Amino acid sequence: MMNAYEYAMKLEKDGENFYRELAAAANEEGLRKIFTMLANEEVKHYKLFEKLANDSDAITLPKMEVYTDAKKIFEDMQKISVAYDIGDQQIDFYRRAVESEDKAYELYLEKADEVSDPKHKEIFLRIAQEELKHKDLLENILEFVERPTEWLESAEFYKIGD
Repeated sequence: MMNAYEYAMKLEKDGENFYRELAAAANEEGLRKIFTMLANEEVKHYKLFEKLANDSDAITLPKMEVYTDAKKIFEDMQKISVAYDIGDQQIDFYRRAVESEDKAYELYLEKADEVSDPKHKEIFLRIAQEELKHKDLLENILEFVERPTEWLESAEFYKIGD
């Protein structure tokens, strides 16, 4: 039976692999960059849970820059303003990514109740919030690829990560 930390580490590893696959399959450089950044975020989470599992005292929450960077990338993509040809299969993958971030959020809330150390509990809850932000970012990507023109004209885009 996996403990909360092992479970979280597996989840983050799977997430990293999934985002690397999405990055490799993305035919647009901006999306490739965003998926690579998300993969790197999952690596940071993995390392954090690994430290928790080893009961390390040297625990600092990694700084999350992905939203600021993603906003900049979207703005650059907006300047090019081309219709991105994203296949239905890609769109399905993006939907799956949204669902997996949602599941991760729920799981981390659950796992936070399973750990006894209050500091560890707080970290599980913080990472849960980050997964929610990832979901928000992915929903924006989904909207962007499904309706690029309307999406870029809407104010939603400017609220990423707020």
